[in-house]
Amino acid sequence: MSSEHALEHGKAIPSLVPARMDRLPWTRFHWMIVVGLGVSWILDGLEIQLVSLVGNVLKEPETLHLTTSEVGLMASVYLGGEVVGALLFGRLTDRLGRRSLFIVTLLVYLIASGAAGLSWNLGSLLFFRFIAGMGIGGEYAAINSAIDELIPSRYRGRVDIGVNGTYWGGALIGSAVGLVFLNKDIVPIEWGWRLCFLIGPVMGLFIIYLRRHIPESPRWLMTHGRVEEAERTVDDIEARVRAQGGELREVRDDEAIELVDYPPVTYREIARVMLRDYRSRSFLGFSMMVTQAFLYNAIFFTYALVLKSYFGLNDSSVALYFFPFAIGNLAGPLLLGHLFDTIGRRKMILGTYTLSAVVLFVTALLFNAGTLNAASLTGLWCVVFFFASAGASSAYLTVSEIFPIELRGQAISFFFAISQLTGGVIAPFLFASLIGTGPNPARGPLTVGYIVGAGVMLAGGIIAWVFGVDAEGKSLENIAKPLSAKTGATRFQGPTPRLPRTDL
Repeated sequence: MSSEHALEHGKAIPSLVPARMDRLPWTRFHWMIVVGLGVSWILDGLEIQLVSLVGNVLKEPETLHLTTSEVGLMASVYLGGEVVGALLFGRLTDRLGRRSLFIVTLLVYLIASGAAGLSWNLGSLLFFRFIAGMGIGGEYAAINSAIDELIPSRYRGRVDIGVNGTYWGGALIGSAVGLVFLNKDIVPIEWGWRLCFLIGPVMGLFIIYLRRHIPESPRWLMTHGRVEEAERTVDDIEARVRAQGGELREVRDDEAIELVDYPPVTYREIARVMLRDYRSRSFLGFSMMVTQAFLYNAIFFTYALVLKSYFGLNDSSVALYFFPFAIGNLAGPLLLGHLFDTIGRRKMILGTYTLSAVVLFVTALLFNAGTLNAASLTGLWCVVFFFASAGASSAYLTVSEIFPIELRGQAISFFFAISQLTGGVIAPFLFASLIGTGPNPARGPLTVGYIVGAGVMLAGGIIAWVFGVDAEGKSLENIAKPLSAKTGATRFQGPTPRLPRTDL
């Protein structure tokens, strides 16, 4: 790969890279991006669901004979690995490029997850699960950055939201695999749990081959001094698009962006950008990520306890109730995603957060009145998360497009870490403590918890409406000025201060 650095001695160079990328029609090239990069969320959903199923098996004497607390520790270690990986690889993807990191992070996950299937004791299992979590955490930062920068602006919302929602597709796959591999009548118990850890790596082997054909983000190249290489990369992409039947309009000179040399971003500068220059956007990202994570983890990590405590279901029955729950979560982003590009970001975020809050509030009242059974409660949860899943996916979309490209990966990693720590630690513990015990458990405390969760989600939607950014159809460079863009009255050449909307 060329390493020429054309931006020297303060010289400003115009680039049409953003305008050329955003005016591309949808072709097979973009499907390759979606499949090759979007699998990260599927793998995470697969991993978390399989581990939740494998936990009970690992307590058996024929396996690793773990205790209940050790099974819980395994999940916490994976979560910790995700946070560390996101922060580490998020920093590296902003400095070294998107392509280098989305190859490395997938390799880290493949090797560590496969090795977990060969674990011989608790220590080795925890080590491999931590490394696998690092790989997936790094994937989030590198992948979301690359998708946003490679997908045309008029499709960016639906693609990002749809890809994020496929987490639940992975969870469905994990549940189906668990029903087979963890069935003692089909697979010996000492082998079934090991095979579960190999499913993700097998999927990843195909994906890593596909990723070899995905180019480096031209936008990243452009803002890191490699303007000529960025132009050549776009030339190659346009050639692929034309070969696949796409028609390209001419790009005007006044759509160019002027770039100057800019040193690597320091942590101090990141703090300045996020806490001073973009402090309202940082508050927006923090609020959206924390509120959706609180609601999600509060219900997702306790739904099995609720079904068993209040409705007397056994473990095998609870496992079947997971499928409609996951289908509702998957359907929301896939069916509603395009509306974030047409109706608009702020309206749809407010709508999805508010509707999920209202339905959850109604669910809480019906639950407290004792009018629901296990099936009807699960049905209402499906409706809640049909909207909440699209809203949660839009939170990841928001934090990935509202900050300058030079620190996009790190911004994603910061908010991802915050959401994982708040949602993954506080909410499950809080809601589990509200579940009643005994033959006739009290419903009041959990009802209050559900009402609080609805209020939290509603607050997130209102904050997004007030502080949100109308990013639909706009170039990333128009949403957040690159740090390497030439300073002055306008960051773009020509009479227009902004890149035009590409859907007009």
